[in-house]
Amino acid sequence: MLEELRIRDLGVITDATLPLGPGLSVVTGETGAGKTLVVTAVGLLLGARSDAGAVRSGAKSATAEAVLKLDATHPAIARAVDAGADVEEFDGGAELILARRLGADGRSRAFLGGRAAPVGVLAEIGETLVVVHGQSDQIRLKGAVAQRGALDKFAGEALAGPLGTYQSLYGHWKASQTELETLRNAARDRLREAESLEIALAEIDEVDPQPGEDESLKAEAVKLANVEELRIAANTAHQALIAEDYGDEGDATTLVDAAKRTLENVAEHDAELGAAAARLAEVGFLLNDIATELASYQAGLDSEGPERLAEIEDRRAALAKLVRKYAPSIDEVLVWAENARVRFDELQDDSTRIEALDAEVIKAEAELQKQAAALSKIRAKAAKDLSARVSAELKALAMADATLLITLEPAGQLSPHGADEISFLLQPHSGAPARPLGKGASGGELSRVMLAIEVVLAAVDPVPTFVFDEVDAGVGGRAAVEIGRRLAMLARHVQVLVVTHLPQVAAFADQHITVTKTSVRGADGGTATGFTSSDVRLLNAAERVRELARMLAGQEDSESAQAHAQELLDDAKLLPQRA
Repeated sequence: MLEELRIRDLGVITDATLPLGPGLSVVTGETGAGKTLVVTAVGLLLGARSDAGAVRSGAKSATAEAVLKLDATHPAIARAVDAGADVEEFDGGAELILARRLGADGRSRAFLGGRAAPVGVLAEIGETLVVVHGQSDQIRLKGAVAQRGALDKFAGEALAGPLGTYQSLYGHWKASQTELETLRNAARDRLREAESLEIALAEIDEVDPQPGEDESLKAEAVKLANVEELRIAANTAHQALIAEDYGDEGDATTLVDAAKRTLENVAEHDAELGAAAARLAEVGFLLNDIATELASYQAGLDSEGPERLAEIEDRRAALAKLVRKYAPSIDEVLVWAENARVRFDELQDDSTRIEALDAEVIKAEAELQKQAAALSKIRAKAAKDLSARVSAELKALAMADATLLITLEPAGQLSPHGADEISFLLQPHSGAPARPLGKGASGGELSRVMLAIEVVLAAVDPVPTFVFDEVDAGVGGRAAVEIGRRLAMLARHVQVLVVTHLPQVAAFADQHITVTKTSVRGADGGTATGFTSSDVRLLNAAERVRELARMLAGQEDSESAQAHAQELLDDAKLLPQRA
């Protein structure tokens, strides 16, 4: 809700504060007093294009500032915080301040929650908070997207469920389409990749490397390259252990055995020497085992000739080629091959996947067309109902022959919202061509059309605040009363601010604000060197009667005019309750 509007040095308004509240607020005043500047100020706060000519003569800048009270969960609050604004929260609500400063040099600055912000952010937030209907303003239902959104909200749950189901399937359909297109576009690249992997895997399979084989072959090659030296060392060690002619002292096993027997002969006299004899027996067994192993080792060396070394080098060359191509080691080559097989299988499955996706896309599209037709049927029913309700409202707003037509045409392709192109058209009278909203209607007529639409949509598509300017242009009498009554009806759901010159409209106000003009003559007694300013203030009950009397007869002090004004006020209290 727009709680307060402050204006400084804008047009003829030097410094004014409009205290606003819930319900219907009206702004009245004499012609030229600056009533429309209230709408201008709101427009600036919504990101409208600035005009240096709107700055008060002699002032350096003009300022418009609004204080809004919103629910803490309102999307405008989250967007403001994202933009760096300071937001004051209280009891589940939040206070947000919008401001715009317009310099006499044409420069403009915007502020959000006390922080400088781009004008575009101000406009983005303002779209969710305030809707202005005036002769020079863009109407919120002018665009096709907004019109479809309004109709869908009016249709309510009857459309919401089927639309949700449709959108879920639409998302799946689009994802399948994207995957299918990607597969088809990449078919050649994937074919080349598959062929490359097939060649690589065939090469690896032909070599058939084993885990750790490169390291084991390297060790064996080193051994065979030094086979003669190894044979001499093994033979020498073997002879030292068991050869009978090793020397005068005998071989190692003979010496150990002799030492063991010597100790065994005296072991009965000393347990310690007995233990030593037992350990020597173990050494003897160990020496015999080593001697046997050395003999076997020598025999193995004799069987591994140059042929085996050549075979190993050939094998190592084949493994080295794989390492150079695919990975730093044979173990990593094997890991690469395993992953490559998985990828190769995926690529081989492309044709199957493409066929499956193609069938899936066709099936989903057929189902979407069916669901889109169902949505169109629901929308057509809602459009007929909405059109009838708005047209009924127009008849009471001095547009008795006007009709709002809502057309649904096939869009030609599916969209996230169905297959309908929705248009809101105004037919001013029977036989006249229906034209899009905003074309072929005066500012006052357009405001009344929008008032009729907003009254019908208020319960299902509310915006916190509506501002109407010239909604009563060109009407009077009973039509003016009906305009006031419908503004009051709209104000049951949202906050409404209306600039009006009709007392029949102003009588319905919950808050009545007046703009009064003061002209000061210059020192020479003329107006050329003087100035004009306007004051804005909230009227009390007695002042409202005088203001309505002025609007009725131009004589605020007239008792009969005041009596008529009071009668308007009394009737206005009852009229909103009537159907």
